[in-house]
Amino acid sequence: MSDAAPIAIIGAGPAGLIAADVLSAAGERVVVYERMPSVARKFLMAGRGGLNLTHSEPFETFISRYAEAAPKLKPILDAVTPADLIAWANGLGADTFIGSSGRVFPRAMKASPLLRALLQRLSAQGVELVTRSTWLGWTEDGALRFAEHEPVRASQTLLALGGASWPRLGSDGSWREALEARGVDVAPLRPSNAGFDVAWSEPMRHFAGQPLKTIAISHGARSVRGEAMITASGIEGGALYALSSALRDSTPTTIYIDLRPALSVEAIAAKLETAKASDSLASRLRKTLNLSPLAIALLHENGPPTRVRDALAALIKAVPVRLTATSGLDRAISTAGGVTWESVSDELELRAVPTTFVAGEMLDWEAPTGGYLLQASFATGVHAARTMLRRAGADR
Repeated sequence: MSDAAPIAIIGAGPAGLIAADVLSAAGERVVVYERMPSVARKFLMAGRGGLNLTHSEPFETFISRYAEAAPKLKPILDAVTPADLIAWANGLGADTFIGSSGRVFPRAMKASPLLRALLQRLSAQGVELVTRSTWLGWTEDGALRFAEHEPVRASQTLLALGGASWPRLGSDGSWREALEARGVDVAPLRPSNAGFDVAWSEPMRHFAGQPLKTIAISHGARSVRGEAMITASGIEGGALYALSSALRDSTPTTIYIDLRPALSVEAIAAKLETAKASDSLASRLRKTLNLSPLAIALLHENGPPTRVRDALAALIKAVPVRLTATSGLDRAISTAGGVTWESVSDELELRAVPTTFVAGEMLDWEAPTGGYLLQASFATGVHAARTMLRRAGADR
């Protein structure tokens, strides 16, 4: 093995690990540093409910999910497409399938088999993994500084330390200070795909942990179908996450929940008309529309709902819920903000720190859940690694 300094990857999440795979498969000496005692903790958490790797929708629709960052991410995702990510996972033995929603999952529906297979391959390819290594920045002469051990020299470095959501799993945004000290512009880290605080009544808080299923949530001109979960302090879930960027930037604000999106106001009114006059309101709603106790409680949040048929039908189609604040980063699924696109080249190299690249959630982009987060994390890791390979070859 060469005595030359290895390529250092700091952060053992999706972006860092796939970059290590690309680099080591080409024969490069790679050392991965991770501050936690074990790797990819957030990746494993993401897979607990079914690991959503990517999405099978048409590419132009797919790229639009990245909103303002789409122009910057498009060439990267053109080169590392959802089909490429699927082929990579299949090559690790984590065969995938496309769900009815178009989302792509490994058949095992978990992250752990895919991670195990990847770590085995990295080990076979000679990748060294050093855990309990907290990166602090650089020494005066350019070596990598760590809290737990002596500085390390690297031929090239990839920073893949994640954003700042779920910090107990490893990504806490503490890298920001080291980068800003070197003149790197970092946009403020904010919660994305996050829940929101709601001042629920005491009866409503009793429903914490229960879902509102097959609903639609509207805010402004946008409406998203899906589910939401009531928490003791607010509301979260997929339908809300799809709107979270706009909601975060306008909170406090009001959303409107359609409890029966498949029915028109007129159809709901017609069903309500079939109820017995002697039925209580709760019984009427349960029998005619199959509303759950939680949905009925939600109708009561703004005071006793009217029994006037047409007005009640209109309320069922648009229950107002006042969001008072965005939940914190400690419970957000992902992060908005990060290293600005102006601070990196098209190859994701830091303009202020040559031979140092950035990938994954450290970059300033956000996307809804549905496979978009992992796809961009993996793709930026591959994109940076390919440039690092070209550089390594040119330096020999």
